[in-house]
Amino acid sequence: MITRVRVEGMSCQHCVRAAFTALAGVDGVTRAEGRAKVERGASWLSRLAGMLFAFPEAGTDVPLSVDFKLSPQGETWTRRFGGRSFSSRQFMGTGRWERLLCESFGPLTFAMALVPEDGRMHLVLRGWSAFGLPMPMWLCPRSASYEEGEDRFGFHVEISHPLTGLIVRYRGWLAPASRFAREPPSA
Repeated sequence: MITRVRVEGMSCQHCVRAAFTALAGVDGVTRAEGRAKVERGASWLSRLAGMLFAFPEAGTDVPLSVDFKLSPQGETWTRRFGGRSFSSRQFMGTGRWERLLCESFGPLTFAMALVPEDGRMHLVLRGWSAFGLPMPMWLCPRSASYEEGEDRFGFHVEISHPLTGLIVRYRGWLAPASRFAREPPSA
């Protein structure tokens, strides 16, 4: 349902809330479950980066759950791929990042524009900081990420860097945990 979200003229916050509601189906659902395929980079630098951020190990048809915790500071997403988990905090940008969706992984924050294109919602990097200090984009990790879906929430996340090559790529689908428990969506 995220593909039906109209972005023009809406604040980024409305886009994010509409996308989450489309995933959750009803207000108050705090967990989604699904499956993913995970690929990891082969270089020692990419393996080190993946380990530092606790990205999931490579695998096909990996069980996945995401817990969403809403707070005044934003929304914390805790992703569990098999037995491995990592978290990030998403929030609405302010100042130079106004109207952008920001996501923090520890001391790193990435500001992304939500760009609807070809039935997908692309998350396009527009800026980043380390320990609160703005960093040049030429040093930024690269990301090719989008979300899509009709009866389930599809995602594709690819993170790389010119020095490491591919760090992690994961793609799959999520559905509200209550619906998933009753009847998993078709693959």
